[in-house]
Amino acid sequence: MKIAVDAMGGDYAPGVVVEGLAIALTDFPEYDFVLVGHAEKLAFYLEKYGIAGNPRVTVVHAASVCEMSEPSAISLRAKRDSSITVCARLLKEKKVDAMVTPGHTGATVAATKVLVRTLPGIDRPALAASLPSREGRFILMDAGANPDCTPVNLVQFAVMGEIYAQYLFHLERPRVGLLSVGGEDIKGCELTKESFRLLEEVPINFVGNVEADVVFEGASDVLISDGFAGNVLLKGVEGLAKSTMFWLKRVLTKNALRIVGAILAKNAFRELKAFGDADDIGGAPLLGINGICIIGHGSSSPKAVRNAIRVAGECVSFGLNERIVARINEAGCTTAELEKKIADGKSRK
Repeated sequence: MKIAVDAMGGDYAPGVVVEGLAIALTDFPEYDFVLVGHAEKLAFYLEKYGIAGNPRVTVVHAASVCEMSEPSAISLRAKRDSSITVCARLLKEKKVDAMVTPGHTGATVAATKVLVRTLPGIDRPALAASLPSREGRFILMDAGANPDCTPVNLVQFAVMGEIYAQYLFHLERPRVGLLSVGGEDIKGCELTKESFRLLEEVPINFVGNVEADVVFEGASDVLISDGFAGNVLLKGVEGLAKSTMFWLKRVLTKNALRIVGAILAKNAFRELKAFGDADDIGGAPLLGINGICIIGHGSSSPKAVRNAIRVAGECVSFGLNERIVARINEAGCTTAELEKKIADGKSRK
């Protein structure tokens, strides 16, 4: 198996990425790698981490980088030689089995959607983020790839999320919920109402609407949303987690007695922090792309890069995309079939 790794993506590239790759070389002897980035800049880090000249690592030069502050379409318009675009091109040409990047999410979505294309029958890809809950974890679909969605997209996200949950959680029939403002089917906007109607007809374990206040109580294994609301939820949770740690630190250091208590509870705080440790997950797959693409956090550590590589390899071995295509067809959820159902529903009204 061969995996392309974007060495220039993320806040601490390329050093962190090359260090993570060095760990992966030891942990996953069955994988070969194509390291994509500026060859001269990579040479120093390849030497530093002892993998220069490794026969399992091929360096492919990419002259530019998609910066986080740049627009999503930059990878297709002005930076066609960027590390993200080169990775996507390798995936398109089947020279690699998967790609991993901790870089610009929007640029990755744009490059893969245009160059690699979506799987047969699927309209748009979705970013599948794994988040902690009382019962373990759940998958948020979509975590930010598509700000504007149609009911067709949400239904396909549900089917793709079901397959990913089968891999990630080892569940035969994952519970699929729809993020909305009320539990009743009459609650929500036009997008969620129509999506609810369609999801009830799809042969998945649909548990109905899920409100944001019960999302982290284990209300569903897969939570469906458009990318706008999903990303707002994701960023809100990340911000709340950071603020909670700040508030805890402030109140626990008010006096000597509390400081002693905090020191005694240090291991408990360490365990609490581990519940939401994104480094353990590694990255989120962009489901629906005609190839495996794992997108890591911009602040990925070497551990996160290593785990993103692990996830990429496991998704290929699991046959994730083949299972998604088969399930989409089996459930009658291709774009054409869903659009027909919507049209039929409007004609009956």
